[in-house]
Amino acid sequence: MISIVIPAHNEARVIQSTLSGLLPGIESGEFEVVVICNACTDSTADVVRRLSDRIACIEVEKPSKTNALNIGDSRVHGFPRIYMDADIRLSHTDIFALAGILAEGKLLAVSPGMQMDLSHSSLLVRAYYNIWSQLPYCRDGMIGVGVYALSEQGRGRFGQFPDVIADDGYVRLQFSPEERGAVDGVFSIVTAPSHVSGLIKIKTRSRLGEYELRRKFPELFGNDGKKYSQAMSGVLRAWQTWPEVLVYLCINLMARLRAKIISVSSGYAVWERDESSREHR
Repeated sequence: MISIVIPAHNEARVIQSTLSGLLPGIESGEFEVVVICNACTDSTADVVRRLSDRIACIEVEKPSKTNALNIGDSRVHGFPRIYMDADIRLSHTDIFALAGILAEGKLLAVSPGMQMDLSHSSLLVRAYYNIWSQLPYCRDGMIGVGVYALSEQGRGRFGQFPDVIADDGYVRLQFSPEERGAVDGVFSIVTAPSHVSGLIKIKTRSRLGEYELRRKFPELFGNDGKKYSQAMSGVLRAWQTWPEVLVYLCINLMARLRAKIISVSSGYAVWERDESSREHR
């Protein structure tokens, strides 16, 4: 049985779309799915329970994604173990494809590729993702896709999820580049922010998460494998992309500065997310 853990915080607008793609596997008994509603003040839990009585729905008061992941882990039993954000679109056949690659035993951690839904995004947001999607390390898997899958051996690399912002970054760094990867032909559909303000929020959170991991777990970064200078040099060879590169660099610079300020003034407890992407699901 494939186990799927989905933490959710006020995701009533999107959780039905996320779970609907999994329903064939849920109803057949091939998927064990648990949704952990952490500190929800909306109707997320009601939406989940109305959708299927085969989905376990747990409500907790503590507003913590990693705590929700740990609670979900304690309630499921199968492998591979798939961890999935509540605003991601993935089909049941995609889940089987992820599980199939892990069953081969060559990789311990896999993710889908990413398809950005930019249909409601501004020109600046589109420019940013046009560059981001060309960078090699963004195509290598387990970066920003909202889903990762671990084999039983892979899940044995660490105990409980630590209290960090970037749970996906923490998990990714448990594995060398040779042990992790993206599955060809499988894509999670991620709705991009509508405006630059929302994009800066999620990129600030991402950068803040990286700063926290570097402070708490510096030894893990031997597994990083990112080579920023080489990645950007490839994009810069085409002068036609330079205006979009400028947008990409400016947004990243603003996110870095905001993350530095927040880390100094508030630590790592600040959680920002884009709400505009949830309006178009």
